[in-house]
Amino acid sequence: ADIPVIPDLEEVQEEDVAMQVAAPPSVQVNRVLTYHDLDKDLMKYAAFQTLDGEVDLKLLTKVLAPEHELREDDVSWDWDHLFTEVSSELVTEWDLGHSERED
Repeated sequence: ADIPVIPDLEEVQEEDVAMQVAAPPSVQVNRVLTYHDLDKDLMKYAAFQTLDGEVDLKLLTKVLAPEHELREDDVSWDWDHLFTEVSSELVTEWDLGHSERED
């Protein structure tokens, strides 16, 4: 009874469930809405026109800026140029304020 027994390969495969990996779930990817689609939806649904059922957002939605007015081109900043520009503007403002006080 104390003699170890070598298991059959079939028995080992059936018992070794921990080493098996489950197939990943399949996820359906939904389309991301564009700003244009969101703008259309904003005007359609009354849920977006009030906040907490009390605050009326209709006036705000009428004056929101369109997307093309908000888009800006990416501009790289050069630290030396930016520092010189801001320093120059500050000195100019200081000189104007100083000359107005003297007058």
